Amino acid sequence: MAITKVWLNESENECSMCGACEATCDAVFEVPEKMQVKAGVDFAAYEAEIKEAADSCPVGVIAFE
Repeated sequence: MAITKVWLNESENECSMCGACEATCDAVFEVPEKMQVKAGVDFAAYEAEIKEAADSCPVGVIAFE
């Protein structure tokens, strides 16, 4: 099933602004201060990169469905 939604979930931890997500997939993520998901992106086209960014996030704040 394709990814249709990506967001910053700070319910347990806060974004550390390390930039790892942006380095992994700059088409989807940007980190001007806290991580932001770019608008208008076809998440299905970057599914592997989104999953890699979520898995490698040191504080585990990247969520997707």
